Amino acid sequence: MTPFLLTGVLREELLRAARAARSRAYAPYSSYRVGAAVLDEAGRIHAGCNVENAAYPQGVCAEAAALCAMVLAGGSRVRAVLVTGAAAGASWTTPCGGCRQKLREFCAPDTPILTASDDAIGPAFTLAQLLPESFGPEHLNMP
Repeated sequence: MTPFLLTGVLREELLRAARAARSRAYAPYSSYRVGAAVLDEAGRIHAGCNVENAAYPQGVCAEAAALCAMVLAGGSRVRAVLVTGAAAGASWTTPCGGCRQKLREFCAPDTPILTASDDAIGPAFTLAQLLPESFGPEHLNMP
């Protein structure tokens, strides 16, 4: 599969969407606000933010929220992801293990996963780098 090339304009649009989503995050327990944006196969951007819950495991991650928004809008494939959660000077936020598996359902192994902080775009990874030897629909004889 040919790697998807993310133009500077698309990268900036993803960044704006993820930062806007992060500003709406509901994180009263951890105070760790995360925003995510996914680019679907039609070129549409869908954003999500983390929403915590007093019963901690019941919260929703930003990446999962963005995927839900994409599916609701009729999207079925992710071409790129951008996650922002780190404050300036902090280490970069990448999707948690659960979100990496959720992304696996909609991403190709070479899908770019970008990171960002309040003031910069950080390192980029592919899904395969973040979730090597992953389990997916093809293991269940699904297309």
